[in-house]
Amino acid sequence: MPLDITLRSLTAQPITADNFRPYGQVIFPTADGKRFDADDAQLHFKDGIPRFYLMQLPQRGRQFAHITRHQQCTQCLGALADKPWLLAVAPPGATNCPSPSEIQAFKIPGNCFVKLAIGTWHAGPYFDEATIDFYNLELSDTNLTDHDTCDLQAQYGLRFSIV
Repeated sequence: MPLDITLRSLTAQPITADNFRPYGQVIFPTADGKRFDADDAQLHFKDGIPRFYLMQLPQRGRQFAHITRHQQCTQCLGALADKPWLLAVAPPGATNCPSPSEIQAFKIPGNCFVKLAIGTWHAGPYFDEATIDFYNLELSDTNLTDHDTCDLQAQYGLRFSIV
């Protein structure tokens, strides 16, 4: 276990469908009545009961040392009230921790949501408001049975700060 802790800065890039593709999808508003297509969230919930809920999160700063993944379902996250937020991600992989070099940060506007691909590592949401309400779509037992977490500080001696 590393004893020295290094703080590594991640610059949050504006999210687009193209730059977020390795991690999932960005879903932007569309006209009502549009037929289902590849631009709609491609969800995977066949192994359980979907849970759609609102969560009120307090501001927690922009630093993290843990990153999590879910390997049994996709997950959708979005902020209410058109509030921008930040998310750190790393692509799905077979290892117990993502490589630090693969971790990216995104700035997400409040008029869209993200669908994380199965196995995408993620840390957040982070934001500067006192609180933000988010909607979350995952399986009803995701946080009990499908919650792999990597301690980046213990594994690599790293903490990350989103700037």
